[in-house]
Amino acid sequence: GSGSLLLRTARGGNADAIFGQEKNPTTFTLCRMNMLLHGIKYKDFEIHNGDTLENDELGEQQFDAVVANPPFSAEWTAADKFNNDDRFSKAGVLAPKSKADLAFILHSLSWLATDGTAAIVCFPGVMYRGGKEGKIRKYLIDNNFVDCVIQLPDNLFFGTTIATCIMVLKKSKKDNTVLFIDASSECVKVTNSNKLTDDNTTRILDTYIKRESVEHFAKVVTN
Repeated sequence: GSGSLLLRTARGGNADAIFGQEKNPTTFTLCRMNMLLHGIKYKDFEIHNGDTLENDELGEQQFDAVVANPPFSAEWTAADKFNNDDRFSKAGVLAPKSKADLAFILHSLSWLATDGTAAIVCFPGVMYRGGKEGKIRKYLIDNNFVDCVIQLPDNLFFGTTIATCIMVLKKSKKDNTVLFIDASSECVKVTNSNKLTDDNTTRILDTYIKRESVEHFAKVVTN
């Protein structure tokens, strides 16, 4: 995208360097401009123009933090060549051609450092659709990669009114639990959309850090 999520994450974690990839040439240019306009030095960011799934250009580095808001239910080739691609092959199946959501999730996981954290904004269907997607979810759970799932309010993001969620992934969890947070009511109405206030985000973050069940809000589940 335009890099706003990447910038927020990098600044919050005092990142030494920023890496990203965007398919749309116009948005790619806008992302690079955003970096410069927000004071990120040219030598401190590396943004590529290209299809993340079809032509990954991030090399072999591992990242402390990975964030993504990929297009929902996008199409991709799901070509046979990806059966030997380390990003996807470990799951045993490829995401459906008409629904690349879990391909983006596996891609994000593949470049995550051993002690890093990934957060991906997801279409809700990735949580319940069956078939190949169900097998990929099982792979993620069986290998203890899913740290938390946060349900967000509807009408929150520009360009979509559906209720999305955030999947948080880690490769080296301290236990085998998954935290589910229902933040679907954590918002205020602003004109025709919803918005997370500072109080809303603080409650979500505090609950994630404490990792305890809260009645009608959060549940810790053992794999």
